[in-house]
Amino acid sequence: MELQKRYNEFKKNHCWQYEIRLKNYNNDLKEANLTEDIVKTLTTKDFNFEYVDKTNKHKCYEISKFIERHEWLGKMPNRPTHRFCAKFNNNIAGAIVMATPNAFSNILSKGFQNREKLISRGACVSWSPKNLASWLIMKSIKFMVQHTEFRIFTSYSDPEAKELGTIYQACNFLYLGNNFGAKKLYFNPKKPHLNWFSDREFRKLSKYQLYASMLGIGKEFKKYLGKYTPLWNNMPLEMKLKIKKQESIYRNSCLVREVNSKHKYAYILGKNRKETKELIKMLKVKTYPYPKERGL
Repeated sequence: MELQKRYNEFKKNHCWQYEIRLKNYNNDLKEANLTEDIVKTLTTKDFNFEYVDKTNKHKCYEISKFIERHEWLGKMPNRPTHRFCAKFNNNIAGAIVMATPNAFSNILSKGFQNREKLISRGACVSWSPKNLASWLIMKSIKFMVQHTEFRIFTSYSDPEAKELGTIYQACNFLYLGNNFGAKKLYFNPKKPHLNWFSDREFRKLSKYQLYASMLGIGKEFKKYLGKYTPLWNNMPLEMKLKIKKQESIYRNSCLVREVNSKHKYAYILGKNRKETKELIKMLKVKTYPYPKERGL
């Protein structure tokens, strides 16, 4: 229930993410063995950019713990795929986590839906330079463009946490409006550490495997597993109905609350200017001026 408490009690003019920076500042300085005089001189040139491969379990764990401490949601996203960090004296000072979107956008022409990545989590240590976050985001995007097929990078800002998307504005992202995101969030009283989550949680492949196991049909269900979702069309109807019923039981056991929509931003980049221009020409959605007022 912690997130709900934050929303109800937070009355300051800055966003919750900045509040975390203020609260962590003294401890962060102490742990890094730095002084205020030193951090005032730091620029992005003092930091090293690093891509963290998913096979490096130790570094992935370090980034997870960093996100849990410094990012306002306090947890990793569903389906993380790519991780990046900024390092100072070999310590993580900033982290970006990209993930598979819950639903792909129709931002560009047909055929580009699967070339989108969601910038799902991001945070910097409290003593980092003001522009480290934007530097890290752009470094991460450019790495993705040069080493993968992804060309669309989207992200959300939550008005309930008084987020505007200031960093995305600084990076010249396109602003797509403020009518996006889940309409309801859920809370499992038996697992409060999960905090509030979207209905995507009920439909994760691992959850369907759990439902099947609870029904005693786990081994049979494994025959119908796809990459991200079960192969419903190949599955016996009786099995499908049983699993869907178990999903409904879990959903009904959770608390639910309606939430306000979010700001959405997008960045489109090709490997060179020519490709970028061609991609921009394919833009199918309307863009808007950046929002300037915090809150709902």
